[in-house]
Amino acid sequence: MSFRRLVTVLAASLAFGAIMPVAAQQQGSAYSLLPTAQPTETPGKIEVIEFFSYACPHCAEFYPLISAWVAQQPKDVAFRRVPVGFDRPQWINMQRAYYALQASGDLTRLDGKLFGAIHQQGLQMEGPALTEWVRKNGGDADKFASAYISFGINSLTVQADKMAQDYGVDSIPKMVVEGKYVIQGDSFSELIANTDKVVAKVRAERAAAAPKRKK
Repeated sequence: MSFRRLVTVLAASLAFGAIMPVAAQQQGSAYSLLPTAQPTETPGKIEVIEFFSYACPHCAEFYPLISAWVAQQPKDVAFRRVPVGFDRPQWINMQRAYYALQASGDLTRLDGKLFGAIHQQGLQMEGPALTEWVRKNGGDADKFASAYISFGINSLTVQADKMAQDYGVDSIPKMVVEGKYVIQGDSFSELIANTDKVVAKVRAERAAAAPKRKK
């Protein structure tokens, strides 16, 4: 990363109130293994998790790529996203925004737009301003506002933080396959390619372990 690019990234992060952890630049294998494998939520499918935040400029850049990747996956792959807070007020607000958009039914419609509003338009997405933005962009602002302050959404953010801790998340975006394979890559395209490699590895191992049908 050039010095000018690094300054741009840091400036974008500071404008949102905090410097986000720069994605790890690691060479070598496609993945590392978590010390302790974590339970998955989709038995029978290959689970892929992206840890992210709307506040993260890297995640905003990654969003079109990962969205295109998800759209191409076969039925045996289950993808889910987990927003992280890193104990930062603005980032926690964005955790709540993600789950509130899910609850209001507006996540698909406003997901990418929220990244754009923060990182391209430079809008401050907090409190009433966030709810009004949802309204202006065709979302159900009343449902969103109610969900945003609810106990249920608070519980989801606590669970997300616990997951990030259990998975050792210290930089984002971070991809993890099947609760144990932490994907490595020194570029977004390599991150996607290595995710494909690990998904194929898990698929092949499952096929090899499956009982053989008698002819």
